[in-house]
Amino acid sequence: MSDSSNSGNRRTYRKVAQKMLAALDSGEFPAGARLPPERELSERYGVSRPTIREAIIALEVMGRVEVQTGSGVYALKSFKANSTNPREYSPFEVTEARVLIESEAAALAASTITAEQLEELNTALEEMNKENNDGNLTSEIADRKFHLVIANSTQNRPLISIIQHLWEIQANLPDLKVAHQSVCKTDGERRIKEHRVILEALKARDPHAARLSMRNHFSRSLDALHATTEQRAVEEIQRQLSERRERFSLNRIQYMTE
Repeated sequence: MSDSSNSGNRRTYRKVAQKMLAALDSGEFPAGARLPPERELSERYGVSRPTIREAIIALEVMGRVEVQTGSGVYALKSFKANSTNPREYSPFEVTEARVLIESEAAALAASTITAEQLEELNTALEEMNKENNDGNLTSEIADRKFHLVIANSTQNRPLISIIQHLWEIQANLPDLKVAHQSVCKTDGERRIKEHRVILEALKARDPHAARLSMRNHFSRSLDALHATTEQRAVEEIQRQLSERRERFSLNRIQYMTE
């Protein structure tokens, strides 16, 4: 079966993954249930079996399914708001939460931040710049300091606690750390510029500009996260193909029959 309606579109599996995610969320495939085989899923969604495999890998990365070799694909329990294990969160959920919460925190901070805290942000930017000059582009120390100064400047303790917790969760999600580091390594100067735009909006006491600049800052993180998970999916498919090629190679068959 061919993906005729999306020929040449490398992101077809994303659309399929979203449809499968909706089926999981609706309870069609409850926790512990075995998903239909590739052939049935291929017919159901009108795509090729390799596309189904890519979609399943994407869901596995998100922590929504588990692939058991020789047995099948099984649905995992859905997200729980009171989860205490950071690895139960998907990197996309954490990034989405940071975008929503830290953007609004920046908007609030525009009206509450003090002159001393603005100076702290300047210092954090200088430290970030020093990290760049020293070649330490993947350090999160100055970056985290910058964001937490903004959180503290809101003078809202629950909000500060939530943002601190999101940073802790990020530190425990490998895919998110890789994506964050890839952004920093790609363009250290752009990282400085993005933070400086946020700082200027806060200095101007402009809530709208502060919110927008923080959202724009996260856009590269989301792009990098997509790239990271897509690369992982490609590598996993390549690994599976390599194993199959080795398993059913002519040389192996000849060796077994000699």
